[in-house]
Amino acid sequence: WLPCPSLMLVAAVAALLVIGSSGTEVTFKIGKSSTTSTLELITNVAISEVEIKEKGGSDWRGLKESSANTWKIKSDAPLKGPLSVRFLVKNGGYRVVDNVIPETFKAGSVYKSGIQVQ
Repeated sequence: WLPCPSLMLVAAVAALLVIGSSGTEVTFKIGKSSTTSTLELITNVAISEVEIKEKGGSDWRGLKESSANTWKIKSDAPLKGPLSVRFLVKNGGYRVVDNVIPETFKAGSVYKSGIQVQ
């Protein structure tokens, strides 16, 4: 007896969904000290590096870790959003989320990356 090919396909897709849904989605919370020219990002998972790129910019600018899972950058001029974020997951490589933080970000707002990590 041979299994039905369409049944095997359904089982394979279901297995991929289960595997793909494990982990925690990375989020970026805007910290209390954030202003138009200072950005404080609080991540919900441990990461090794965080950089941002402003709208129309070509360079990534590194944030400094000020305490556990809290990253900060100060700019001479207002930050031009939306901001893209590039981060290094501990033991997992770099990830990039384009235009994740709007120009009108406010302290306390949380933005989802759509990226799951272990």
